[in-house]
Amino acid sequence: MKYSRKNASRRSFLGSLGTAALAAGAAPHLLLAGERRRVVERMARQYRSANDQINIAIIGAGGMGMADVSTALQVPGVRLVAASDCYDGRLAAARMEHGSELFTTRDYREILARDDVDAVICGTPDHWHHRISVDALEAGKSVYCEKPMVHQIAQGADVIRAERDSGRTFQVGSQGMSSLGNEKAKQLLEEGAIGQLNYAEGFWARNDPIGAWQYAIPEDGSEQTVDWDRFLGDAPSRPFDPLRIFRWRNYRDYGTGVSGDLFVHLFSSLHFITSSTGPRKIMAQGGLRHWKDGREVPDVLLGMFDYPEAEGHPPFNLSLRVNFVDGTSGSTFLRLVGNEGAMDVTWTEVVLRRNKSVGANDVFNQMKADEVGLGLATRREMLPPAESVYMAEDGYWGAHFDHFINFFKGVRDGTPVEENATFGLRAAAPALACNDSYFDEKVISWDPDLMEVL
Repeated sequence: MKYSRKNASRRSFLGSLGTAALAAGAAPHLLLAGERRRVVERMARQYRSANDQINIAIIGAGGMGMADVSTALQVPGVRLVAASDCYDGRLAAARMEHGSELFTTRDYREILARDDVDAVICGTPDHWHHRISVDALEAGKSVYCEKPMVHQIAQGADVIRAERDSGRTFQVGSQGMSSLGNEKAKQLLEEGAIGQLNYAEGFWARNDPIGAWQYAIPEDGSEQTVDWDRFLGDAPSRPFDPLRIFRWRNYRDYGTGVSGDLFVHLFSSLHFITSSTGPRKIMAQGGLRHWKDGREVPDVLLGMFDYPEAEGHPPFNLSLRVNFVDGTSGSTFLRLVGNEGAMDVTWTEVVLRRNKSVGANDVFNQMKADEVGLGLATRREMLPPAESVYMAEDGYWGAHFDHFINFFKGVRDGTPVEENATFGLRAAAPALACNDSYFDEKVISWDPDLMEVL
């Protein structure tokens, strides 16, 4: 379907913003979280009046999994009742933090068999996301699955089917989806704040061992404390190796590289902001530049993507990069560029820049005029862009919390979530295709509507 710019008018943007707000150096506009607070207050009232408790379990109680648990438990009426992991040390830590009555097991299927579990958080290595999500949905549990939704593109259809057939809530854990920054960027784009979109770019920069997945190896990590065969699952059999379980992101059998870990966040945010289903052409290049520690994936990766015209946006191009050896910063952002301006988007802030005037400020023309003794005194200069900053208000609980509010509201009320299985696959697939492009040295064609590799 052709793109219609009927809602993306410059007039509507200027009318909603006001002339004064475009002045350079104007005070930041606050992104208010009032409606989010009202949702939380309603949930708290429901819980107190009807004892509407949601019992959750964590499957994969590592760093991200337990961070998810900590955030989920801030939502009124949510209680942790069970935990599963292949490493005994994590189960012991979970009992220490959440009480000795917490049910723990190495076998996640024991959790799915419990009647007192309403929803599970899947925080396992990527190669388990598909199987656990499908099993949990078929067992009647709602699922919050960490990104990327699947380890292989072909697995996505199974998760979509299981979500549909179960009638349960399924949310992918790209938490920026629910952020105030993304919501404001979407509004600004629809109002024509940057004109017509033609290009986007994003990056993640890191320069430390933890950021490069050099996680600590527990001293007691051994075949006695680790269920190695259960960790491997459907991955190729091999002798026990603590590096592969505690630094699993470095290995293709279990992880999805920097694209599956980080590009997928940028895809999720971009697709939300632009209402896009995804790119049609995908190409990636990079290399292993620093962390030569036996890992099988690059630590520097560049991706290029061609987005076709769609109902929600004109055709545009996207470039993404991840650098795990960036000596200048440790940050991330997403930039959207249009013919009238650009905006830098994070989960808590949007910086909008618009050119006040664009004239014939051409160095070549000036040089040729000087050669023949002519001046260009009447030409207009390109003035510095006017800047408007939108910042989350003090006390904002953050995108991670908002994403869980969105998830549990879906569990309680059956309302749609921000990142269901279809959206999750459309964010994961181009990220996973980057790996195929990099390792196979080819351009990948993808149909984002049919969700098929061409």
